[in-house]
Amino acid sequence: MFPTNGVGFGHFTRMLALAKRMKKDDSNLEVIFFTTMPTLHLLKPHGIPAHHISGPKYFQGIDSQEWNALLEEELTFCFETHNPSMFIFDGAFPYRGMLRAIEGRENLSKIWMRRGMFRKGARIPVDSVQHFDVIVRPGDAVDEQEEELEHGVELMRCPPMVLLDETDLIPREKARYRLGIPQDCRVVYVQLGAGQINDITSEIRITLDEILKHDGIHVVLGESMIGSRIDVELPNVHVLRDYPNSQYFKGFDAVIQAGGYNSFHETRAFGLPVLFYPNLETGMDDQLARCLVAEDEGWGYVVKTRTEKTIQDGIQKLLNSIGEIKSVTHENGADTLSKALRANLEGKA
Repeated sequence: MFPTNGVGFGHFTRMLALAKRMKKDDSNLEVIFFTTMPTLHLLKPHGIPAHHISGPKYFQGIDSQEWNALLEEELTFCFETHNPSMFIFDGAFPYRGMLRAIEGRENLSKIWMRRGMFRKGARIPVDSVQHFDVIVRPGDAVDEQEEELEHGVELMRCPPMVLLDETDLIPREKARYRLGIPQDCRVVYVQLGAGQINDITSEIRITLDEILKHDGIHVVLGESMIGSRIDVELPNVHVLRDYPNSQYFKGFDAVIQAGGYNSFHETRAFGLPVLFYPNLETGMDDQLARCLVAEDEGWGYVVKTRTEKTIQDGIQKLLNSIGEIKSVTHENGADTLSKALRANLEGKA
């Protein structure tokens, strides 16, 4: 499995969600990661070994062509060492060195997991898709309206993928003890990527100040393991830097977050009321449309334009809904895809 590293954990999390279930269904299956993500220690609890190659921006004096040659050499060595029967790539853009490494390997099933369709004008090189046998398209809460370009490769679809199951969540009392939070308070989990907390005019600071006006509330502020440290000194605010932070969801009463794919579907799966701040500048990822699904399903609220007044109103709605939200059950695409890909492996055995 080859998850790339984007701005967050999206590719890595989908691959781990799939690997976790494939290994659970077949204890003899060997899964190996080859990745540009630096967080290899997160694979240890799952018994997954990994090869790491830093992305091109981390090397001095190496251009794209030289880095792709390095990638090709290291990935080829992995193929020759482990002799895999399946290769799964999760990323928006296939590396040229990777394509050269998988080319001509007739006994290797080549899968590309890619969220979003191939649309007219996409920057994908014309010959990239043809290196793969199957394109896996994880589903989304919001339906795609456009037609996909014809590419001639088998298309496999699955429901949205989530890493954790309900049984993976830490019980409420234990989660609060681990986070140092009182058992008798209300807890709001906040994860927003934009803005500086020490800037009192930023939406993240306005949000924290507004929450903390209410008595008996603590805030858990999510911090990415691959992001910068959050500099915050506010009463009743706790910083959580773990992976995945969703394992603590039973210890929370409500959530405030953006509308990214992974975080949206995680929160949807675990039945917490949510206030969404959709990012309206994400290109083809329509966070607003996705977040409005939560309003339609009755477990979320959306603040499209953030001002002090709209944030205040949104937080009041969120706090009023604590204890009133029912979970919405959906099939986990990681389970569906695991069964389909294992059937592919068994067919080649």
